[in-house]
Amino acid sequence: MSRRTITSVLLIAPLGIFLLVNFLAPIALMLSRAVTERELPEAWPATAEAMRHWDGNGLPDDDIVATFVQELAASRASGSLGVVANRLNHSIPGMRTLLFNTARALPLPREQSPLQALAAVDERWTQQETWAAIRQAAGPFTSFYLLAALDRRVSADGEIVRVPDEQAVFIDLFLRTFQISAVVTVLCVLLGYPVAYLLATLPDRLANPLLILVLLPFWTSVLVRTAAWMVLLQEQGAINGALLASGLVDGPLQLIYNRTGVYIAMTHVLLPYFVLPLRGVMKSIPPATMRAALSLGATPMRAFWKVYVPQTLPGVTAGALIVFILALGYYITPALVGGADDQMISYFIAFYTSQSLNWGMAAALSLVLLVATLALVTLYGRTAGLRQLALR
Repeated sequence: MSRRTITSVLLIAPLGIFLLVNFLAPIALMLSRAVTERELPEAWPATAEAMRHWDGNGLPDDDIVATFVQELAASRASGSLGVVANRLNHSIPGMRTLLFNTARALPLPREQSPLQALAAVDERWTQQETWAAIRQAAGPFTSFYLLAALDRRVSADGEIVRVPDEQAVFIDLFLRTFQISAVVTVLCVLLGYPVAYLLATLPDRLANPLLILVLLPFWTSVLVRTAAWMVLLQEQGAINGALLASGLVDGPLQLIYNRTGVYIAMTHVLLPYFVLPLRGVMKSIPPATMRAALSLGATPMRAFWKVYVPQTLPGVTAGALIVFILALGYYITPALVGGADDQMISYFIAFYTSQSLNWGMAAALSLVLLVATLALVTLYGRTAGLRQLALR
């Protein structure tokens, strides 16, 4: 390694360390919660170890049950029972109540076996599903959260099955997120292409002031822009007022707290992310190509579609990809201007992180979204590479 290379590495090393410590490491630590179990192994270490060696067939033996009862009492005394009870309640609704009721019934009678004594407290302790949930949460690794993010779960027999229809929400939620992002991307393409073309073809003395107008939203926070749309889109807002005054409608339109408001507000916020990269590509296209097509007999429209538009496709695809990826993770705008059926996956990630404190579920949803985003970026990279080979 040359001295110049070593010097370059040392110069960028502080930045690399900063990104690793403050960006990559926290993200990796958070995403690891999607595939690891921590609550039960920390509260009941001996039970977790015993459950890992249990084959899961039938009911556990008396030694495992006795270990569980002992640590159940200890966790109630130490105050850690609530944490593991919340985790198991995600697997089986009502498990939290079962654990606390059982803990209050301790100590168990010694004349009975531990399992019989538990069954006397609640019959659910004789069900394989109850012990299978404890075994699944014993860790250290788990598929519970990732399967739940895909509306799947592991049955008591160890098979992956679909959750009941009333609990299957995440697949539809991901489809809704992708649908909203796709529609917003299409709107940005339709609205942004003429704007980018205008900015690229006008003289600089006219294009620069217009470019400032495109950049102006970047100087205002997303929250402020979304709040402004809430004022404009309401029934007594400026837009409905203008429509009523012009006679185009007989009554105010419902433009907020529905999908229409989400599309309008998100398109406005994300439009500059499409216009700017496309404008850069358009500025690099030599004007001589259009003049050559016209001189060879092509009409202006045919020259535009056959010569100019294909040269702008790299900018279109890059801008559309940026808009689509940014739209996938939007939270504030749909939360403020959308209704209950318009919330995207980021809303539920925030809910599991800050309200229900189910970090494993939040990490699993984030991981699925991250994988989908990386797949899109990879697909774009391969498509762009094939396009360059075709042009050669």
